[in-house]
Amino acid sequence: MDDVAVLPRPTRLGRGGGRFVLDATTTVSGSGPGAGAAASLLRALLAPATGLWLAPGGEEASIRLVDEDSDPASERYVLRVRPEGIELSSPGPRGLLNGIQSLRQLLPAGIYSPGPRRETWAVPEVEIEDEPRFSWRGAMLDVSRHFAPLDFLYRFVDVLAMHKLNVFHLHLNDDQGWRFASSRYPRLVEIGAWRAQTRVGHQRDKAFADVYDGTPHGGYYAQSQLRSLVAYAAARNVTIVPEIDLPGHAQAAIAAYPELGNVGPLEVWERWGVNPHVLNLETGTVQFCKDIWDEVIDVFPSRYVHLGGDECPRTEWRSTPAMQRRAAALGVSVDGLQNWFTRQLATHLLAAGRVPVGWDEILEGGELPKGATVMSWRGEQGGIVAASEGFDVVMCPERPCYFDHYQSERPDEPLAIGRLNTLEDVYGYEPVPEALAPEQARHVLGTQLTLWREYLPDTRHVEYMALPRLCALAEVAWSAPGRELGEFMGRLSHQLGRFDELGLNYRPLDGPLPAQRGGTGVRRRFDP
Repeated sequence: MDDVAVLPRPTRLGRGGGRFVLDATTTVSGSGPGAGAAASLLRALLAPATGLWLAPGGEEASIRLVDEDSDPASERYVLRVRPEGIELSSPGPRGLLNGIQSLRQLLPAGIYSPGPRRETWAVPEVEIEDEPRFSWRGAMLDVSRHFAPLDFLYRFVDVLAMHKLNVFHLHLNDDQGWRFASSRYPRLVEIGAWRAQTRVGHQRDKAFADVYDGTPHGGYYAQSQLRSLVAYAAARNVTIVPEIDLPGHAQAAIAAYPELGNVGPLEVWERWGVNPHVLNLETGTVQFCKDIWDEVIDVFPSRYVHLGGDECPRTEWRSTPAMQRRAAALGVSVDGLQNWFTRQLATHLLAAGRVPVGWDEILEGGELPKGATVMSWRGEQGGIVAASEGFDVVMCPERPCYFDHYQSERPDEPLAIGRLNTLEDVYGYEPVPEALAPEQARHVLGTQLTLWREYLPDTRHVEYMALPRLCALAEVAWSAPGRELGEFMGRLSHQLGRFDELGLNYRPLDGPLPAQRGGTGVRRRFDP
């Protein structure tokens, strides 16, 4: 089966001896509510390399897409390839979109070329029955620490869809930049989207303690741009989950509106790490946050929205009389203020029909609102506690799901934040902890990779850190336990050939590493 290398691994795959040849006579038909859109996507994906625009066909079409319209949420699909034709069926449109990605992988790698290729476009005779293990198969991209051009976000969506990852968690703000253009609070992007310069080298490297690049950095996304991106992703079975991370990681917002802070005017932060400057939680500040979320959910229709909530020091609250009075008036301790704040926003979003997600710190300091979802990043313990208490969980522990960590111990790896998450580590991950009983394990929605970008200054570097580890995480999220690393590596070699056609800057499995730019321009390995 050298020419059958579907990734992630299908639930069941049977192989025949024939093949279907795609040519100028090939036609496509769609039956059912979502089949027409799926057929249009299939044409768009196959046209650049083949030079063919597959004509619509009826019941006798060469390629038939069937939306059975029995379960719109289902991602299951059945793909049957015979010498006389291809049939792709699913209970709903999501499964058709997954099946299209598998069909594309059955063709020669040249199908991923952006321009015409002279090839015989043959699909091996197969029958695939396939469905994902988890409903949440995600990837988080931080566009705050380093802004990502809009065209890269589209490219990132394509990579996710190619691997049947269905959640794009978009981290839109942090201390170093605010990227969501608010019509109500325009200074968030007029001021908060730009920093004067960026720290050079690793945050913990004393040799670069006061070294900056002297180059302004920033950017933001208009709401119209984000709406178009959302629609593009949805057409590929990718849901964009927006994150506005508060009350910590808030200095860019405070720089734009100093009344949100505790100590007066600040500049957009130029360093990395955990910042002591956080929001105050006065009535006006809480209303500001609700106003922002009203704008965000108007742009992003996703059921889930991410409140952030990580790494919020209480130092300013403890030392500020106004916040001490605020805590007393609310009847909570200073340490309980964040939980109170989280409940205000979560209740606001639940009332709007959305499911609030937060980093596992939202478990601390009080009662978590019913209906919230916990994203467990500081190991698995937060996820275990949440699932045990009946809350849904996304497992993304730093080890091995943080892809800003090194990929190997080679000294020529580009600068990273530290630690080591190898391809093998990722592939060996099991998202459901053994500590959970079966009824608790059902609360594990899935898993995701995380790309924080303090040390990933450009998009080529993002691709290098994501790939091929993303392939491993995609298979962990899709396929049932019992995976075999050696067999995966064989299919991965085919996937890398597809990456070559797409021009993706993946890390090679062996041999010399490509020239890489270290974090903020410094080629220096740092081991904490």
